[in-house]
This record gives sequence, structure tokens and C-alpha cells, in this order.
Amino acid sequence: MRPGLQPSRDSAFFWQGLRDDKLLCQSCDHCGRLRHPPRPMCPDCGALEWSAQRLSGRGRVHAWIKPVHPPLPMFEEGFLVALVELDEGIRLLSNLCEISAADVRNEMPVEVFFIEIDAEGAKVHQFRPTGESVDG
Repeated sequence: MRPGLQPSRDSAFFWQGLRDDKLLCQSCDHCGRLRHPPRPMCPDCGALEWSAQRLSGRGRVHAWIKPVHPPLPMFEEGFLVALVELDEGIRLLSNLCEISAADVRNEMPVEVFFIEIDAEGAKVHQFRPTGESVDG
């Protein structure tokens, strides 16, 4: 099992969204900037007011890596870590699944899916290829 989640006051909405199979981010109520990871203040205008916005869950691999040392017991052998640039313009760090390291390409289209990580129903987001070509 993966380590338990420790949501903060700022990130609780994000983790609850994952439980509901929704990928959410903060949208500044003043300037409209989307931001992730969640934080109390907009980095552009300094406003404290924000709303949760649902994201499409579609994007492209910006960068990726296959960790090799040390092995982590809570992950399958050969797991991949990817920085995904979502269609909305923000980036999320996640795992890339259903593909071998030899087949991953930067700019490869991906989509989100959710996996349960504990008996209480907590979930995390993961990404997998959409089947579209890199060129679109």
C-alpha cells in the first residue's frame, strides 16, 4: 500500500475530488489564473479567494523518468514518473501507466484515470496514453 494521504487546509478539495474521480485545481476568483499545487494565495495577484475548477484530465507528457534506485515497495517494479502538461496549461506530477519506458515520447497525448490506494477509498491520479499520435 502507498503511504497515507495528509491533506492540508489548502489541498483537501483536491484529494476529495480524486475520491470522486474528478481532477480539480484552484482558479483565482480575482484574475482567473489556474494553479497547482494548491496554495492559499494567487502567485499572480495575491488574492486569497479561489474556486475549484474541474480539469479535462487530458494533456501531454512534458518529461518523464524511470526511477531505478532504490526500489520502493509500494510501487510496481518498472513504474514511470511523468510531468504532464494538461490542456488547461498547468503541470501535474504523476505516474505513467499502461506503456513501457521504451515507448514513451515527450508530447505523447495522455489521459487521467484514478486508482484506489487504501481501504478508506482514497485515490490518486495516474495517466495513460490516449492512443493518439504525438502529432495529434
